[in-house]
Amino acid sequence: MAKSSGVKTLGYAARDTSGFMSPFIFSRRETGDDDVRVKILYCGICHTDLHRSKNQWGDAKYPMVPGHEITGVVAEVGSKVQKFKTGDRVGVGCLVGSCLSCVECDSHRENYCAKRILTYNNTYYDGTNTYGGNSDHIVVKEHFVVRIPDSLPLDAAAPLLCAGITVYSPIKFFGLDKPGLHLGVVGLGGHGHLCVKFAKAFGSKVTVISSSPDKKKDAIDRFGADAFIHSEDANQMQAAMNTTDGIIDVGAKAHSLQPYIAMLKTHGKLIALGSPNMPNSLPNVNSLVGGRKTVAGSTIGGLKETQEVIDFAAKHNITADIELIPMDYVNTAIERMEKVDIRYRFVIDVGKTLSLMNLPIGDVYIVPPNTKGSPTTKKDSCCCQYL
Repeated sequence: MAKSSGVKTLGYAARDTSGFMSPFIFSRRETGDDDVRVKILYCGICHTDLHRSKNQWGDAKYPMVPGHEITGVVAEVGSKVQKFKTGDRVGVGCLVGSCLSCVECDSHRENYCAKRILTYNNTYYDGTNTYGGNSDHIVVKEHFVVRIPDSLPLDAAAPLLCAGITVYSPIKFFGLDKPGLHLGVVGLGGHGHLCVKFAKAFGSKVTVISSSPDKKKDAIDRFGADAFIHSEDANQMQAAMNTTDGIIDVGAKAHSLQPYIAMLKTHGKLIALGSPNMPNSLPNVNSLVGGRKTVAGSTIGGLKETQEVIDFAAKHNITADIELIPMDYVNTAIERMEKVDIRYRFVIDVGKTLSLMNLPIGDVYIVPPNTKGSPTTKKDSCCCQYL
């Protein structure tokens, strides 16, 4: 079995509902027989990171190291690992575990396994907390690692591991990937701009529906959408009635789904993907039955489909439009995300900006190896001694 001489890990963690993140030292497990140790180079910032770090969903486990859009290179592999070798370009998304034996796992839908283990803010097989990609390395079972083709830049590919698979999976599952269909996309943000790119690659006519009229130019000129509707313009919404075969709703803020039902043709499908901290208002049933319309939800995807979306993106030259930031900018990035001040995805340059040399002098938080409790606090002029 391959062994690693050190499992100490440097990351940035939130410790309370303020969501403020600061340097954090903890331990990853040694590389097991079926494990892959990944040197993290980039990690995207998802809206989930905002919700969870501030406990807006009520499920926070502190200290919390967010990040589930991870790309990097393989640093070490276990003796039973067959698909990867040291130096390979890889990614880790939202999942690091599942039972691998239920009907969902057998059907390559690990994301719907009742025992799925999330990359961060979850409990691992051994009872310890999982910590995410805002850290210098991660150890993951081979099954939950995907390969990143050489043609995809690792920074702009990182958001494909959450935002990308989240929009790709329902387009495929609900049959909205057929050329010539008219797809509406509600919300032009991190998920929405990738949804437009994938839909165009499938050969769809795409209409972006947004509450931000200043995004019209980006929607059409930058991402190739065919039309743009300002959702607060009643005349534009009225003119779009009965025009779409499907709508992917990725809005991050709570809103009513009712206005979008009228935009669907008979047999149309509205797929809600956003997870706001307040519930969306569901449509009136009578507005569904008359046109045999469907309202459904979806979340990320299984590992087979995640590799599929990565390969599809490489084939069609699809990447996220990103703003690359240093690790110590993460709190400002979260604040800007709350203000919708990002076009269109923050990605942290972990490899170049997360190091002991870049840490501020002051409090250093440490979680001892194999413990499940809260971290201890150390104060000194330097944190190097704790590694």
